Amino acid sequence: MTGSYSPHAFSRRAVLRGSGCAMALPWLESVAAMAAEPAAADFPKRFGVMFFGCGIHEDHWSASGEGASMTLSRTLQPLEAVKTKINVLDGLYVPSLVGQGIHPGQTGSILSGVPIAKGALIHSGISVDQMIANAVGQDNSQQSIVLACDQPMTGYHETNFSLAYSSHISWQTPDSPVPLEVYPSLAWDSLFDNRGSLLNLSVLDRVKDRATDLSRKVSSSDRAKLDEFLTSVRDVEKRVEVMRNVKNNADDAAQARNMQAIMMDRPASGLPEDLREHTRLMCDIIAIAFQTNKTRVASLITTRDLSAMYYPFLNVSEGHHAASHNNNSDGYERIARFHLSQFAYLAQKLDSMKEGEGTVLDHSCLMFLSNLWIGRNHNNSRLPVVLAGGLGGTLKTGRALNYLASGDENRRMQSLYLSLMDRYGVKLDSFGDTRERLSLL
Repeated sequence: MTGSYSPHAFSRRAVLRGSGCAMALPWLESVAAMAAEPAAADFPKRFGVMFFGCGIHEDHWSASGEGASMTLSRTLQPLEAVKTKINVLDGLYVPSLVGQGIHPGQTGSILSGVPIAKGALIHSGISVDQMIANAVGQDNSQQSIVLACDQPMTGYHETNFSLAYSSHISWQTPDSPVPLEVYPSLAWDSLFDNRGSLLNLSVLDRVKDRATDLSRKVSSSDRAKLDEFLTSVRDVEKRVEVMRNVKNNADDAAQARNMQAIMMDRPASGLPEDLREHTRLMCDIIAIAFQTNKTRVASLITTRDLSAMYYPFLNVSEGHHAASHNNNSDGYERIARFHLSQFAYLAQKLDSMKEGEGTVLDHSCLMFLSNLWIGRNHNNSRLPVVLAGGLGGTLKTGRALNYLASGDENRRMQSLYLSLMDRYGVKLDSFGDTRERLSLL
């Protein structure tokens, strides 16, 4: 198929088209010059969620001050470089998930706030990320991408809640969570429609001729930006190719044992043995998906509730869930800081992507959260929440917002979700069990 490039209406960017794929390029001044100078509101607004289960070390999760003077606690230190573009929210909670029993009963509607059901029939609520995706994702190749670095569980918890509640945060209907993708190669292939013979053809090779043609017509500064972008895509693609080969080998080995690779432990399953490699690759895939406008909504579970993930690189001998029962230990603080550092990595990655007078992060909102505050006593009366990005100037940043003394009716996570959805054009009278927007946001 012959490719072409053309100005794209949503941001006046060039779009490279090739066999089976279309890739929106970073903001190029040479292309933008063909149209009126855009305002921040003219750029697409993206939304991302990063979740990790079992809570944080409560003594090292705090922020104070504003802007460049904001002081971040030990666990939040990875956000130092972007602290003027974050909001640290304290005191929010999900009322319907308090007093429902531990773990799945504390996670099942973390992004919607509706009551969940026990027994064989799961029932939650459409999550905030999917509400936004339904509104802003119609023009993208995928309305959203839902990723995880931890395989989902099946069966039931001792509280008679399905373990599906511990494994999923994104729900497309009240009765159906969005399937998770844990394999980086499959996430990448889905984004760029890599099927059949195209699996062996680089995405960049499919658009190479048109990229070369465009490079001749833009300014030298834009040419450097284009080269940098294409190099970054190729870098991720090469890492994905390595993981695809590992997965294929795992599939062959599993087939010889008459089982599925996904049912085996890592690395036999074909998943990266080192969680650092897995999370970074998933973050890079989200960043490229946002930058190329393949999707505007993404969620990533770096480790689920009740996870047995191990952290030898943090010198912690226990699995994640077991370690959370001693959440005020130095080892668990390192675990929490590691997961927060992956959020910081994605935020900084998006902040390095120039878009008009701002960055992709400036036109996005990323949310980091967990389902617990204190793991050792399963306390979810308040949740650790961080937002990054200014949503096209609609969200003031560089703040530490504390709602603990605001009264239970005024510190609901659902109020936060209503406030965020307003900024994406999703105007609802209520969400979950609240009709109120979050004050100060």
